[in-house]
Amino acid sequence: MSEKEELTPTHLFDRIAVILDRARSDIVRNVNRQTVIAYWLIGREIFQELQGGEKRATYGQKLLKDLSGKLQDRYGKGFSTTNLKLFRTFYLAYPNRLSEIGHPVGDLSEQTAMGHPTGDLIESNKAFHPNLSWSHYRALMRVEKPAAKKFYEAEAVAGGWSKRQLERQIHSLFYERLLASKDKKGMLMDVRKENSADLNPMGVLKDPYVLEFLDLPDVDRLHESTLESAIIYNLQHFLLELGKGFSFVARQKRMRFEDEDFYVDLVFYNFHLKCFLLIDLKIGKLTHQDIGQMDSYVRMFEAHFKVQGDNPTIGLVLCSEKNEAIAKYSVLNESKQLFAAKYLTYLPSEKELQEELQRERSLIEERQ
Repeated sequence: MSEKEELTPTHLFDRIAVILDRARSDIVRNVNRQTVIAYWLIGREIFQELQGGEKRATYGQKLLKDLSGKLQDRYGKGFSTTNLKLFRTFYLAYPNRLSEIGHPVGDLSEQTAMGHPTGDLIESNKAFHPNLSWSHYRALMRVEKPAAKKFYEAEAVAGGWSKRQLERQIHSLFYERLLASKDKKGMLMDVRKENSADLNPMGVLKDPYVLEFLDLPDVDRLHESTLESAIIYNLQHFLLELGKGFSFVARQKRMRFEDEDFYVDLVFYNFHLKCFLLIDLKIGKLTHQDIGQMDSYVRMFEAHFKVQGDNPTIGLVLCSEKNEAIAKYSVLNESKQLFAAKYLTYLPSEKELQEELQRERSLIEERQ
């Protein structure tokens, strides 16, 4: 390459891009690495303090409760007694990963034994792979067979699986199916090709466990596109301006069910109806799964947030496509009679909502 070619803006851009991509990847990996190792070390501290069997059970419960209170006061809500017990379980699931506090984190081999589901990608004396988050290890802890657990961990790294992809393989018994297959290498190559996912900063920042670890607020915009954010903002004001008793409660309301986190775009309370209204916006084609998901949101919300005296919760699914808008109320079967007799007096009709949604999207796209 000549001196003139080396100084062109394109070559300079390429070199700087390599620097920035590598730095961003390192930051993402360090977030994963430090979170996971910190929880492992906390789990080890708790385990060592609480050894002694059932005689120390009462002491252990009190200790964890007191410890949880102090940690949450200083470091945020990610240190409930439930989570502290989970950290202890995590340590017990991987007791030999770090030989002593402060042990340097080794680089893990990127290779696995193709065709051998018990191949050693991760050795027992090395730490946790930086491409796997705390969410990954929460899923792995539920795998009972040690060989299967090792396999899923190795393949999650080799295939770049997200936490959801890892769970899908676990639930589909991929390890057991692979053992029974005559084409192990082919199965592994297929699933790696199908499930490969990029490790990116936004994906890490969306992880609620990372937000808890860093004691950061669950920012609305992490879960929304620009168009979604604008439509949700306008819908919020549209309902408040109707003058029918709506009060804004939350945007991107987070609900946790077992190890899954769900987000409802908007939550309102209507003082006339004495009930909550959950709104979920979808950009693109509406599916039956979207309606079923809203029913699940309603049930979860009623189980965790509804109080005595409240009427049944209502769900509302809104779909915005390029030239069409759809609005569907979602009411549980046991509430349909009340919905028809009373709720419709104070709620905007599905047609009104469709017209408002189309109008808002047109105006937003014109401005953009």
